[in-house]
Amino acid sequence: MIPRLKLFWRLMVKPLADEPVRTALTIFAVALGVAVVLAMDLAGEAATGSFHSSLETLSGEQNFEITATGGVPNEMVGKLVSRPYDWRITARMEGFAVISNERKTLPLIGLDLIAESNQLFLRHSATAARHAEKIDEEPDSSFEKLIARDSVWVGESLGKRPGEKLQLLIGDRSASYTVRGTYPDANGNESVIVMDIAAAQPALDRAGCVDRIFVRIPQSSRGTQDIALDEWQRRVQQVLPDGVQVRLAGASTNENRKMLAAFRWNLRLLSYIALVVGAFLIYNTISVSVVRRRSEIGIVRAIGATRRQILAAFLGEAALIGISGALLGIPIGRLMATAAVKLMGVTVNALYITSRPGAITFTLWSAALALIVGAGVTLLSAWSPAREAAVVAPVEAMARGRREFEIRVAKASGLWFTLILAVASALASRVRPIGGKPVFGYIAAVLAVGAAVFAIPAFVDIAIRVGSNFLQNFLGVEALLASRSLVGSLRRTSVLVAAVCTAVAMMTAVGIMVGSFRQTIVSWMDSELPADLYIRPAGNPATDQHPTISAALSDAIAKLPGVQTVQRLRAYEISYQGMPATLASLDIENTPINRTSDFLSGRPTDSVLNELRGTNAVIVSEPFAYKHSATPGDSLEIALGRSFATFRIADVYYDYSSERGMILMDRNVMLKYLPDPAPSNLAIFVTPGGNVPAVRKEIENAAANYRILIFANGDLRSQAVQIFDRTFAITYALEAVAILVAVMGIAGALLALVIDRRRELGLLRYLGASSLQLRKVILTEAGLLGLLANATGVILGFFLSLILIFVINKQSFGWTIRIHWPVAVLLGATSVVFVATLLAGYYPARIAIRLNPIAVIHEE
Repeated sequence: MIPRLKLFWRLMVKPLADEPVRTALTIFAVALGVAVVLAMDLAGEAATGSFHSSLETLSGEQNFEITATGGVPNEMVGKLVSRPYDWRITARMEGFAVISNERKTLPLIGLDLIAESNQLFLRHSATAARHAEKIDEEPDSSFEKLIARDSVWVGESLGKRPGEKLQLLIGDRSASYTVRGTYPDANGNESVIVMDIAAAQPALDRAGCVDRIFVRIPQSSRGTQDIALDEWQRRVQQVLPDGVQVRLAGASTNENRKMLAAFRWNLRLLSYIALVVGAFLIYNTISVSVVRRRSEIGIVRAIGATRRQILAAFLGEAALIGISGALLGIPIGRLMATAAVKLMGVTVNALYITSRPGAITFTLWSAALALIVGAGVTLLSAWSPAREAAVVAPVEAMARGRREFEIRVAKASGLWFTLILAVASALASRVRPIGGKPVFGYIAAVLAVGAAVFAIPAFVDIAIRVGSNFLQNFLGVEALLASRSLVGSLRRTSVLVAAVCTAVAMMTAVGIMVGSFRQTIVSWMDSELPADLYIRPAGNPATDQHPTISAALSDAIAKLPGVQTVQRLRAYEISYQGMPATLASLDIENTPINRTSDFLSGRPTDSVLNELRGTNAVIVSEPFAYKHSATPGDSLEIALGRSFATFRIADVYYDYSSERGMILMDRNVMLKYLPDPAPSNLAIFVTPGGNVPAVRKEIENAAANYRILIFANGDLRSQAVQIFDRTFAITYALEAVAILVAVMGIAGALLALVIDRRRELGLLRYLGASSLQLRKVILTEAGLLGLLANATGVILGFFLSLILIFVINKQSFGWTIRIHWPVAVLLGATSVVFVATLLAGYYPARIAIRLNPIAVIHEE
């Protein structure tokens, strides 16, 4: 055993220690790949796993939840309580409030504090004991404070003390509230503002109904229910009208988790790009190790070492690099997760649901994941070159250049593999998603990358041979030597080009996808935002928040001079087929028909909207249609108020405002089922030739007692584009890490190349080559690697972008994106990669210059 360890130390470990810079670059490249995967895992759980925590903590342990579009009528609470069952009924109001001076949006919960104070948070509060004493001493005043309209309770994390005043913005109204107490909101739970339900109803402008009713069924003496849950659910439903639904408690949370699953899946897989790039670099590192130790391998094999021992030695080297990189990547990943969770939180809030990221939880499983990923990827990457070292005959192992000769001879055969993998990629892209996830879309992308990898040796060989004369004429004999060196070590060159090509390809693909998506949204807004001014309640915008504007204010604005039309939009959050969606109504009577068609069918806008006018017909967004396989002519059964109503789909329209999906109907039709006239948003059309700033001033005067935000058409477009750019910031960050890993790999590989060619470079110096000429040779090699990687990366990236746009995006979100080439972005990005590869060659060039030609010739 000890002789084997000595052999491993001398043959594998010692050479790594003798080249600390190259070894450090390789380990750090692996560390970055592991860190990105770990950061995305930790940040994903924190950003998407905490939105429900405080609400579920405050609701306690419940069995069922009762909801209805537009709210559950108050009398349902009484009916449930009056039933002869020992169940516990808890009514609740839900909304959002903005702390005005902090611009912080928090959930607002209304509870029956008199009934619930002993069961919910007040028993944990630091003020609970004092509160109980006050009830005994001053029952009237204490109960008055408990249910007073200006009384609120907040989480301890807000740092507020009893007696402090809070200015809260709720809907379009701002009011002052008094903090009566606090409750513990530790363990990553988001702070919530709590008030009595009787005060919450007018504050949220939803008198006469509650948002949710929780039902907790009785427990038997053995701690289990005597009657099955299905039977209890049937009993609850018997009390309720048809449109009021009973579901298992936490169903809405599960729906949101299901909706976020594709988002987390896509980000997690995107984080593996850096690891894929790192895999190429590990393959190159072990390949270099095999080539440079070919004589030692031959000698060791000649004196009796088995193939298994040689294989184990090189795999051991890879495992050492992988584990070292993983150990270094763990703390880096933890630091990166802090930044990543903020970026992911922006995306979750912009596209999915209002959420405050929870605490990042680092567990033993997180550390194990990092070690498994780091060691696993390095071992898989090293398997091929390690096996090659093990199976080669001793005489061939000591024959220099034989492997490179075989690669050059076999490069054409790789094109057949390219063709096979390309066809397989095309076929995989046609397969439907599995469980809502574009599994075969990612398989198609991997196959496309594999096809490009097999084509790279032939491409590099042809490109350099064709351009060698031009390089010599343009850059001199140094460029000719550099190009011939790359062709002479075709295997190593191909691996390096493949590594950078993969990073550039993903950068190009994501750049094209994001640029196309951005341009598609800009074009879409031209038809979707025809009004001059837009109004919404003040506060932070969110996909799942629909605070309302006073109906009296919207009527007053409609009567102002200079206002041609006021278009009212009202939105509700609903659940359809177990997925969250938005139900909205449009004031079709006040809709100027001056827009181009934005329907998938291509029908004129006026034709489609006229079909909706006064009838049970709806239009649905493209994401909704894709998720629910809905087509024009299909029927939708939707719970509205106390009953179900059936609607026919008139058409499907392009929509990029939300991934949740939207159902849109005539406002007058919705008012028949949900008679609340308060709109969520207003679109103001100024009379032709009117003065928009003057009309805006009139609106501001009319809304002096309301808290609303007014946007001009251009301002709203700019805000939408800014939100879009912030949403995709995390994607750009992941691409940057992949590029950095690839560039570090080039630096390490060029350094190894210089060390391996020290005889050749020393001989050039001995024959009269200057330091400047040697530097030029190395930097030209680096530049050629950058050019070849950019060329192959952009070509591969274009095909990957087609998969991203038409397969992965479509299967994940249901959006149709029109292709657009962001030329300036791609030129800038590829230029940065090219400059980075040149800079990566600077240190190896310095090492080449420092070689002593006399010592090298003496060694030879």
